[in-house]
Amino acid sequence: MALLPLIEYDAASVEVRAIYDEIMAARKTDWINNFWKVLANDPRELRRVWDDVRAVMAPGALDPLTKELIYIAVSATNGCEYCTYSHTAGARAKGMTDAMLSEVMAVTAVANQTNRLSNGYRVDVDETFRPRW
Repeated sequence: MALLPLIEYDAASVEVRAIYDEIMAARKTDWINNFWKVLANDPRELRRVWDDVRAVMAPGALDPLTKELIYIAVSATNGCEYCTYSHTAGARAKGMTDAMLSEVMAVTAVANQTNRLSNGYRVDVDETFRPRW
């Protein structure tokens, strides 16, 4: 259960409804998910986070599916059940297969393992890996 109430569209302020409308238009949907409904308790925070997500997830050097796969990996690592589910759904809508999800989880798991080992042993970075610019 969320720590703040969900702000439904019908009960939202004009400011929040405008942001909800942007979210629905961008995502080509007719509903707002619970994450945004909780953030709507603070319209400034809703606006800030929506603008950040929209900017980062917009087309760029990485394709949309790759961005979703990264989001899944980070969400799984951070233990965010909500984000893992929502971005898995987003990735599936962009073409992710079960095999791709399995591989993302395997890479995420081994990266977390080797990161912890490297951090624990305080391994010095090889000079060959350092940028030369």
